[in-house]
Amino acid sequence: MLGLEWKDVDFEHNIISIKRTSNYTSERGIYTDTTKTKRSKRVLKISPYIMDILKEMKAEQDDESLRLGDKWVGTDRLFVKWNGEPMNNQTPYGWLKEFCEKNDMPFYGIHSFRHFAASALISAGLDVTTVSEALGHCNSGTTLNVYFHMFQNAQARVAQAMDGAFSFLPQDSTT
Repeated sequence: MLGLEWKDVDFEHNIISIKRTSNYTSERGIYTDTTKTKRSKRVLKISPYIMDILKEMKAEQDDESLRLGDKWVGTDRLFVKWNGEPMNNQTPYGWLKEFCEKNDMPFYGIHSFRHFAASALISAGLDVTTVSEALGHCNSGTTLNVYFHMFQNAQARVAQAMDGAFSFLPQDSTT
């Protein structure tokens, strides 16, 4: 998320391209790196609602860069500090923790939202390949291993849906 740059956002087609990551070490500070695997580089179709939020963010960032003038550091990143420098990798963690505390919600770490998203996709009936691609897993087996129980639940719903689809047939009481 923190490695995203505005050039990765296609507002016309509601697409975001994941091409890089943002990392931190005490020796190098915040730096841009390649994704963990080739499959981590991916293109995602994004909801219009999220894209509208990103448009607002871009407009605010453009206004702020004009306001700050020479003090603004043009990194093209979506998520930046007050002056345009790349955001520290721990900042979203702190924000989310604070949000959960203020709203009396349990906080399980930022990665739990990735698991929530994956579970929601599976519950919506998406196939393992699609979910795997959205998560950037190197292969579908990784997704199956981690979310096997969710796919089992989804399969149970498939059986129920099939029963519903064939409900127009007469029921044979002898079987």
